[in-house]
Amino acid sequence: MVDEQLEVLEGVAEELVFRREDTGFTVLDISTEDGELITVVGVLPEISAGEELRLSGHWDAHSTFGRQFRAELCERRMPGTVAQMLKYLASGSVKGIGPSTAVKIIEAFGEDTFDVLGNHPEKLAKIRGISPKKAEQICQQFKEQYAVREIMMSLETLGLSPSEAINAYRVFGDDVTRMIMKNPYILCLSDIGMSFERVDALADTLHEKPDPGFRIRAGILHVCNHNLSNGHTCLPREKLLRPAADLLGTNNDTIDIAIDDLCDEHLLRVAKLDGREFVFLPHIFDAEYDSAQRIKMMVRFPPAGRPTLDRDIERVERKLGIHYEGKQREAIVTAIEKGILILTGGPGTGKTTTVNAILQLLEADGLHVVLTAPTGRAAQRMSEITGKEAKTIHRLLEAERTGNEQMRFARHARNPIEADAVIVDELSMVDIVLFAALMDALPMGCRLIMVGDSDQLPPVGAGNVLHDLIDSNLLPVVKLDEVFRQAMESLIVTNAHRVVAGEQPILDVKDNDFFHMERTNAARTVQDIVGLYKTRLPKAYGYDAVRDIQVLCPSRKGDAGTVNLNRVLQEAVNPPAKGKNEIKLQTRVFREGDKVMQIKNDYNINWSRGSEEGSGIFNGDVGILTSVDKQKGVVEVDFDGRKAVYPVLNLKELELAYAVTVHKSQGSEFEAVILPVVDVPPMLCYRNLFYTAVTRARSKMITIGKRATIEEMVDNDRKIRRYSALRTFLEADYGLD
Repeated sequence: MVDEQLEVLEGVAEELVFRREDTGFTVLDISTEDGELITVVGVLPEISAGEELRLSGHWDAHSTFGRQFRAELCERRMPGTVAQMLKYLASGSVKGIGPSTAVKIIEAFGEDTFDVLGNHPEKLAKIRGISPKKAEQICQQFKEQYAVREIMMSLETLGLSPSEAINAYRVFGDDVTRMIMKNPYILCLSDIGMSFERVDALADTLHEKPDPGFRIRAGILHVCNHNLSNGHTCLPREKLLRPAADLLGTNNDTIDIAIDDLCDEHLLRVAKLDGREFVFLPHIFDAEYDSAQRIKMMVRFPPAGRPTLDRDIERVERKLGIHYEGKQREAIVTAIEKGILILTGGPGTGKTTTVNAILQLLEADGLHVVLTAPTGRAAQRMSEITGKEAKTIHRLLEAERTGNEQMRFARHARNPIEADAVIVDELSMVDIVLFAALMDALPMGCRLIMVGDSDQLPPVGAGNVLHDLIDSNLLPVVKLDEVFRQAMESLIVTNAHRVVAGEQPILDVKDNDFFHMERTNAARTVQDIVGLYKTRLPKAYGYDAVRDIQVLCPSRKGDAGTVNLNRVLQEAVNPPAKGKNEIKLQTRVFREGDKVMQIKNDYNINWSRGSEEGSGIFNGDVGILTSVDKQKGVVEVDFDGRKAVYPVLNLKELELAYAVTVHKSQGSEFEAVILPVVDVPPMLCYRNLFYTAVTRARSKMITIGKRATIEEMVDNDRKIRRYSALRTFLEADYGLD
């Protein structure tokens, strides 16, 4: 059903101006009954000149191309008049028919043209210039094209958007409509991207209700996938029963039986860990189990090390002008002698200088050392502190696009990366799927140095890799806990260590790099954040507001949450202006000059950096929106030098990033951080969230809001429970059935 708020436009497609075949995004001109020629933009796959269209959408005013109609829904009919048929065929819609051949066909068959093209190649072969073989090819092309169009229309009738219909057809093929009519829940079990709730609503509209078992199995998988987004790699079986039963309106016994059915279908995996049954999605079970086996193999057959002599370390000290303290030396020796190490520590404890020494000694031995980190910003920072190239893990593993947008890496056990040693930074934010891919791609005998801060938040994705590795007691771990004197001059560093120790931060010093602004209500807090961001900090310290200052929020919601702050900050620092293009996406506006963040991994987004080209923009990448081309339906975003082109269809993967959640900031550092601490939801008032925010600031840390909220966060050392199995697999001799 068409949304009542959408306007309706009817007309005949006149000319196809632009189309992206991969997304279906189209720009075309249509003529209305009163003779007006109107430009239409939207996801309109398989439409050709001559078709009659009934479009639902809204009007846009483009700064360059004028008034346009943005189509959300499309109903269409094949050309009904001879003139429309001629236009359709002359446009090149049917392979093998050009303008002159189209005229001959129309002159020969008139209103019967489409019947001939669909059913009578022998009649078509009587046209001069069309051989019997070519006639068969043209008719086959016409029938296939017509079949695809019918499928697309039937899918849209079922309630799928044009882009969802394209994806469904690509995944399931010609039989897609019948498959969905029988079991609509395949749409949320595959790569279409439809939520369980939407598919549930779609199922209610079908004349024949699908087998209830389809719904139950899909609902259980939905709960499992939802808990992946909450960080769990698995769930105790008994904890899965009630949420699934409540969602599906059934009982625990029914869910219990369906779990066994899903295991029989290899859609779930159940494993007994420490005497308790846990339920996994199969690919997550494989990621944790395989990672554990590779780590245990590295411990059992360690990479070749060598004794480290004091003079080796002293040589590096002289070269770098640094003196290494006790635990730093212990970490250096362990890395060189054992070939595997976890190095942890908070700010100011010397992780960076220790990593540099390890790098120097490994390279002095003639080893090829690869530096990597989970995000672009973390990799860039690693390059800055080492003077060596560092790549994101995705880039190191050569992430590849696939037809159904699934994750795939060119580097794996059969095609490992080329390295004698790998140093991974910011391990605390590496989820289990990415960690498993990295472990799979390590060549045999490769040394592995893993660096992270175990007091920070766990990764946004599923798993608890760093903590599980440390807690297994299987690997050598060195925790740097001595804060160097020069670092203690920073109140950011001092307060970070006070928070970790459960002590309240010092908030009363005004002339240092950490200060607090007491505010009691959200409205005043937001007003002052805008002032700090737009004027006060840039004026006082020369910061570029968009590039150097980051607002970090505990929550997305509320006046001091990311959604509202992005709206008001965009209006303050990048308002509408003549000549500045923008594009609306539901309630959001993206404008040239906006700071944006990618919120999901997308392996199909192409980018270029000078002569270098690649694909893949990943969750947490931050960039500047440099151009909006509504005529072509694309925007360009600059991610620290990588210029990526986004079809409008993919803008749902971007969010404004003037303000981001603390979770999303992991792996990044910013010159100045502003943290609102007012009206923070109780579930987000905990210590390591506050600590993570503080450690994101390089030069200035400003908290604004209620001191009492900070005190509550620091006092609350509650760690949100994450169910994961990596530690168990590491500790136990877990055998597969």
